[in-house]
Amino acid sequence: MCSQEEPSMGTENQTCVTEFILVGLSSGQRTQIPLFMVFLAIYLLTVLGNLLIIVLIHTDSRLHTPMYFFLKNLSFTDLLFSTTIVPQMLFHLLVTRKTISIAGCSIQMIFSLVAGCTESSLLAVMSYDRYVAVCKPLRYATVMTQRVCVQLTVGSWASGAFVSLVDTTFTLSLSYHGQNMINHYFCEPPALLKLASEETSKAETAIFAMGVVILLGPLSLILFSYWNIISTVIQIHAGERKLKVFCTCGSHLIVVVLFYGSTVFTYMRPNSTKMNEGDKVISVFYSVVTSMMNPFIYSLRNKDVRESFRKVLGR
Repeated sequence: MCSQEEPSMGTENQTCVTEFILVGLSSGQRTQIPLFMVFLAIYLLTVLGNLLIIVLIHTDSRLHTPMYFFLKNLSFTDLLFSTTIVPQMLFHLLVTRKTISIAGCSIQMIFSLVAGCTESSLLAVMSYDRYVAVCKPLRYATVMTQRVCVQLTVGSWASGAFVSLVDTTFTLSLSYHGQNMINHYFCEPPALLKLASEETSKAETAIFAMGVVILLGPLSLILFSYWNIISTVIQIHAGERKLKVFCTCGSHLIVVVLFYGSTVFTYMRPNSTKMNEGDKVISVFYSVVTSMMNPFIYSLRNKDVRESFRKVLGR
């Protein structure tokens, strides 16, 4: 990130950065404790909800279907995403000096990008799974085989790892001298690029290109899938089945709007001169809120999952 030789103290704009300071969501002292309580509650719900989904799907043979296989992977990415970001955010809300080392910042960026990008791909895979189930029900068992499900999941993780590698490589290969205050609550490429002491156009182009691949690509597949699902559901005469499909699809679309809306706003627009408070609030939706909502929207409202949960409690 910078040269090994550290210049004298008299030239601050040339001083090699050894750590970053995270401003956080709010710099006001009075808001720190309330924010700590709110995000602690969100994190606990995220961990408990996603762990419960993983355990239920793993232990109940009735849930060993493609849909729940993808849900289990989604829950794992949510756990990884939230755990990479929130614990450090909570710690910084309680301390005065909110620093993070370059190594810590790099690790946080890598794992948060892997989790976030993998989730983007998994949401697209899950929409395709629902498309086959609703539009081609007679072929579902032959299309969504165990091998195909594993391949789609491995592909999702591989795409997440690839995009993370590209984004972090371009971001961390830049020089950072003097300015080390990140106007954000975690290390994220758009926030770090604003501190770079050299031209960032190549890094911005690479990150934008990866955004097209990992955000607009999956989003296009989701829109295609749901366009066909809605067209098929409209033709269903059974009102109860139609309502069930609309409820399932509606839940998925809520997550899609929250996740893709906020990520596209952050990664797919021209780099502004600084990250304002509104940008940080928007990033909370894809980095914190959706990880908490996914278990409740996708699984805990599902009849099969509820019955599995009651079965576990009965033991």
